[in-house]
Order: sequence, then structure tokens, then C-alpha cells
Amino acid sequence: MNHSDLRAKAPSLAAGMAAADHSPDVQLSQTRHRAALVASWQIAPGSTVLELGCGQGDMTAVLAEAVGPNGRVIAIDVAEPSYGSPVTLGESAARLGAGPLGSRIDFRFGTDIRDPSVNFRENTFDHVVLAHCSWYFASLGQLLDTLVRVRPWARRLWFTEWDLTPASGDQLAHLLAVLIQGQVEAAGSHGQGNVRTPFSREGLLRLLPEAGWTADGGRSVDTEDLQDGDWEIAACLDLVGPEERLATLPEPVRQLVLSQADVLRSIAKPRGNRALAAYSVTAS
Repeated sequence: MNHSDLRAKAPSLAAGMAAADHSPDVQLSQTRHRAALVASWQIAPGSTVLELGCGQGDMTAVLAEAVGPNGRVIAIDVAEPSYGSPVTLGESAARLGAGPLGSRIDFRFGTDIRDPSVNFRENTFDHVVLAHCSWYFASLGQLLDTLVRVRPWARRLWFTEWDLTPASGDQLAHLLAVLIQGQVEAAGSHGQGNVRTPFSREGLLRLLPEAGWTADGGRSVDTEDLQDGDWEIAACLDLVGPEERLATLPEPVRQLVLSQADVLRSIAKPRGNRALAAYSVTAS
């Protein structure tokens, strides 16, 4: 399926998402972003895809459209179906399951791919996808273990994440919000923030060979219309707001975080903050 065909279907795909009931314009921009990504990947009709960190299924829906009626997407997330607001993962999955793409998707929530009970035969999947989910891993070690685990199961990896290197000054607020959350996590306040383990594109490229993958392509990805900058700034300021949330941090780290939060408040706009760019890496 080419770029124009899949992108043209973005409005109907977005309308099928439960979150569209609350924010139709936001859902459309998020779906268009993922449609552009998948259209640039080599996912043919009839493919089998393992998606890790599927969340509410923004990417899942696009992948299900790309693989067609004879394809299959197994979408896995460690979170429980009750997680998420204003729409839970379970509610979003139920909406997709009841729609025209439902027969192509197998959602598996509350599932850690590293658990020995989760297993597939060698080359079960044509593709494994991680899209905007890796910063939620508890550590780079956990990500490495995951990439090692799935290596025998799939022929090709498609990986997309935010790029820590800002292209312009108006992306600095998003960057700072991400780095503050990462510092809080690294200093011991585990699981409090939205982002847990931000790492660079170069960090991923160093990690892939350790996991048995060979990167064979990559590119920058436009994120001009996405709202994630606003979301991460809000998540960061919420994290540092209640003083007790930072009480477990070493005092020098706590003061550093509070000072950086002061800078963030001074440079962030009330809304419409420009998101960092993203990158896409392919590996086999």
C-alpha cells in the first residue's frame, strides 16, 4: 500500500477510534502521523505483525489497515485494560474490535513480552513494530531484553521514537520536559512520570547490535501537527508540582529538578508547544 492510499484512509481510521469521541482533531493528527510512517515501511498485504507497546491502538489500527483482510496484528502492552484516560486501553480495543478491522487484531494487555510463558515460533512474524513506546520502558536494559526476546520471532524491525536533538529553539520546552522526567526516574522515583527512559537515536543504534539486530535504514519524521509537546510539558509540571512526589530524591537532584522546572515554566507556552521531531529506524 503506498503513502497516498494509506494516508487517504486516515480520517476513517481516526473516526473508528474511541478517543475520537473526545478529541476528533487530535485523533486525526495522531492517526495521520502513523499512517505516514506505515506507508513508508515495507508492510505488504497479508503480513503478520507483532506490535509492542500498542497502548490505545493508534498504530494498531493503521497496521491492521495495511496488512489487509488476510493479515494479522498481535498488539501487546504491559498495561492493564483499565489503564488510560479519558479512554481506557480496554475501551479503545473494544471499539476497534467491533469495527471492520477487528478480525485482523489480537489485543493482549497486561502482557510482558519477556515472560517465558509468552512465546512464538521462529519467524512467526514478518515484522515487529515499536512506535513511540520505548521511552516508557523502565530502563534501557529492559528494552535490550525485549529486543533480544523478539529477535527470533520476526524478520524485520520497525522502530520509531522521538528525537532528543532539537532542530529549533521552540522544541526546547518539549525536550526539557522529557529530560526532567527521565532524571526523576533515574534518581529513584520510579514510575511517577509519563516518560521513564528517554534515550537518543544514537543510543538505539548502539543497542541494536547487542540485541542481534542490524540497522539498515533510518530517517527523520515530521511531527509538526502533533500535540505531544504540550502533553509532556503538562505531565512534567504535574510530576514536579506536589512536593511529596520528589521527597524521595537526593536533595541535590531535587533542587536540580526544581530549577529546571522553573526554566520550563518560563519557556513553555500555555498551549501549542512545538513537539520534537521523531526518527524511524529499520533493522533486520
